[in-house]
Amino acid sequence: MGNIMIDPQKGTVGFGSGLHGWAFSLKQFAEMYAEKFKVPLPKLMNRLWGDNYFNPAMKKWSKTKSPENERGFNTFALTPIYKVFDAIMNNKTEEIGKLMEKCNVKLKGDDKDKVEKQLLKGFMRTWLPAGDTLLQMITIHLPSPVVAQKYRSELLYEGPADDEVATAIMNCDPKGPLMMYVSKMVPTSDKGRFFAFGRVFAGTVATGQKVRIMGPNFVFGEKKDLAIKPIQRTIIMMGRYNLPIEDVPCGNICGLVGVDNFLVKTGTLTTSDQAHNMKQMKFSVSPVVRVAVEAKNPSDLPKLVEGLKRLAKSDPMVLCQIEESGEHIVAGA
Repeated sequence: MGNIMIDPQKGTVGFGSGLHGWAFSLKQFAEMYAEKFKVPLPKLMNRLWGDNYFNPAMKKWSKTKSPENERGFNTFALTPIYKVFDAIMNNKTEEIGKLMEKCNVKLKGDDKDKVEKQLLKGFMRTWLPAGDTLLQMITIHLPSPVVAQKYRSELLYEGPADDEVATAIMNCDPKGPLMMYVSKMVPTSDKGRFFAFGRVFAGTVATGQKVRIMGPNFVFGEKKDLAIKPIQRTIIMMGRYNLPIEDVPCGNICGLVGVDNFLVKTGTLTTSDQAHNMKQMKFSVSPVVRVAVEAKNPSDLPKLVEGLKRLAKSDPMVLCQIEESGEHIVAGA
């Protein structure tokens, strides 16, 4: 994986608030100032961290701290943010207007009429959206599936490291046998139905394709926990929208319709009868809190059982089981 030390100067650190949905990396602030100062981006990123001090009167950088010099990060990243916080939280209307112009923030709809904390949230979210920062850091610094699967395939696949499936995963080969890992079930608007959501590691998954659906208890060479069914629909899950798509090649994530009856939480989908399972996701916490549940009205027992099945399906952390005593146990973290 090479050097994985994180360093703000390289843009691998984001600062911000998850609660309020804003964040920035030094790259973003450097982009704001690069044109103004006519300084190359990497050079400016280096100056915005560490012992680099700026003298506003002389407009000069230096390596030594003095009463006139202020650290670059404070001057160019923190001070503007503090100004925004101060103006909004103390209702300095004129200043807020000026800051909106300077930061190129245009508030829409209800955000305009908000005050103090709610206005601050809207302002910061528009000026420095956390999603943009995260996306930028991911695209620049994380390896693509083509690169990552070369060294991750041995951690992902339970079968031999040299069979055709392992090779296709390693090369992220869209023409190889399909290997898709379904990591969770997402409830749909249809009562009791789920989208199977997961990532394609090899091959291409397509609408109408006949696949082997292998649950977590599938053992190679046996018929247990195995179903062979066609995929009804392939969809791309874009936030709250679901867009139908013909096929999805490896390296991408998608949702499937019509396989939820054969999977509980997770599973492997493949077109190769020589394929082993993908390794199960391991959680760092285990379901240790156990509660016995019962229907207040005994005639509702079938509904309870159905509800527990759906709960177990949609949440990877929840375990539902029936004890020998006949009690229904729900265990969670």
